[in-house]
Amino acid sequence: MNKQSIFCRHLAACLVAASALVVFSTSAHASAVEQFKSFINNSKSAKGAFTQQQVKVVDGVPKITKTSSGYFVFLRPGKFIWAYQKPYEQLLQADGEKLYIYDKDLNQLTIKELGNALGSSPAAILFAGAGTADLEKNFTLKDVADKQGLEWLEATAKEKDSQFEHIGIGMKDGVPYALELRDSFGQASLITLKNLEKNPAIKAEQFKFITPAGADVFRQ
Repeated sequence: MNKQSIFCRHLAACLVAASALVVFSTSAHASAVEQFKSFINNSKSAKGAFTQQQVKVVDGVPKITKTSSGYFVFLRPGKFIWAYQKPYEQLLQADGEKLYIYDKDLNQLTIKELGNALGSSPAAILFAGAGTADLEKNFTLKDVADKQGLEWLEATAKEKDSQFEHIGIGMKDGVPYALELRDSFGQASLITLKNLEKNPAIKAEQFKFITPAGADVFRQ
């Protein structure tokens, strides 16, 4: 499988991280689900940095097989930039209508209709609509056991063809700190967020994608 295919397969994992980029204060006693709903209802825009680790279980022991890092910006609903900077440059960008997936090394661009690309993926946690009504239309949320000093919830897509078997979101004081994703291929990803800035002033024009010169373009 080539790098582009692997990247596309983990698209949803990357997008859900873009959904968890806002800090919102809640009661220290609020459950993870309550904190997350408050986040959904009160997040308009955000920016910050991320680290993504892919994990594989070898002989019963989880081992990190790949680490990536970069930055994000989003303006809800449906506009975001999720940029990998290390170990190589790749970009996910959405302008509210289309999703652009660009691999700089290959100079290859894939363009998808945003709605079709998201569906009931983790990305829909943010981009499905304006608040918790849309969230609960597409996902079942439940609190699960605390771990690593965080309060966790699990989001299960209501559509049976969702590619993710598990979506875990770690919350603390209304802040999403970590996300765990396990797909139907048995691969797991852990995403951690840092330098979160809540509701910065962001213009929609920032999300207009300009096709790089000479790029091979594929439309899906």
